[in-house]
Amino acid sequence: MPSTKPRRFTFLLLNRFTMLPFTAAIEPLRLANRSSRGNLFTWRLVGPGGESATCSNGTRVMLDGGLDQDSPVEHGDVVIVCGGTEISKEICKPVLNWLRRQSRGGATMGAVCTGAWILAEAGLLDGRKATIHWENHDGFAEAFPEVDLYRSVFVQDGNRLTAAGGTSSIDLMLHLIAVSHGDALAAEIADQMLHTTIRTDQDRQRLSIPTRIGVRHPRLATVIARMEANLEEPISPAQLASDAGMSTRQLERLFRRYLNRSPKRYYMETRLARARNLLMQTEMSIIEVALASGFSSPSHFSKCYRAQYGGTPYRERGTGPALQTGQ
Repeated sequence: MPSTKPRRFTFLLLNRFTMLPFTAAIEPLRLANRSSRGNLFTWRLVGPGGESATCSNGTRVMLDGGLDQDSPVEHGDVVIVCGGTEISKEICKPVLNWLRRQSRGGATMGAVCTGAWILAEAGLLDGRKATIHWENHDGFAEAFPEVDLYRSVFVQDGNRLTAAGGTSSIDLMLHLIAVSHGDALAAEIADQMLHTTIRTDQDRQRLSIPTRIGVRHPRLATVIARMEANLEEPISPAQLASDAGMSTRQLERLFRRYLNRSPKRYYMETRLARARNLLMQTEMSIIEVALASGFSSPSHFSKCYRAQYGGTPYRERGTGPALQTGQ
């Protein structure tokens, strides 16, 4: 039987949080109250300092309170960490300790966008399933091997909730609303938001490969999927071609025709993109990044990186902000 007591959400807004995942999380709660003509949910906004938080687009959001103004945690409360760019700058004892107190008090702990990084730093995702935006996936996996990381749009593991960013917050909230108040209400809210497809925790974050590359060619998509799954230990073009049931020459023609580059060049660009994410998001050494991206020689890695991005990995590490996200 649905609960008649309002469920309270506390949104922890960290500086440079991304606006879209936050608003996509809070709007379904408002619409649930509106559609039900009741008070199913309440919410409050908190953050360090207790006055305001500035999101990544420069908009300032006023807060209801700070981290030193705790109200007692009640059973059923949900805490959502809203992260964004340069999330490493938000890792500090007051935030981590506040999150641990909320967890000890019995709150369900959640995160949207890069907020999962903060939950993991607090040790609240150890041994749990979680997700994070695909752009931060590799860095997160290297930093927190004890977290069971998925590429789903959202993940619920007991009293742990994580959404990948962007509009995935809508799907997470619709899931929670459906569980508590029924599928019909969730569908009505989705209709109000013009959210034509409600995704589940089985849906993956990224567009399909044919949609991403703008080409619907089954064998080309199969080869690219194999490349993306084998970045640390690249597969030779000859082996890729053989496994796809074609000759190396046919594979070359396929890539040239549809992507205007050789299979080797495409593979290299994909590996370098992963390397760049790891450089920007982790504290891994240059050699570790090179090995994780399929380069056995740091000098070869540096040469290829410079050719692609116009600067060396060392310069990137020295000038680029840590733990960026492209959302």
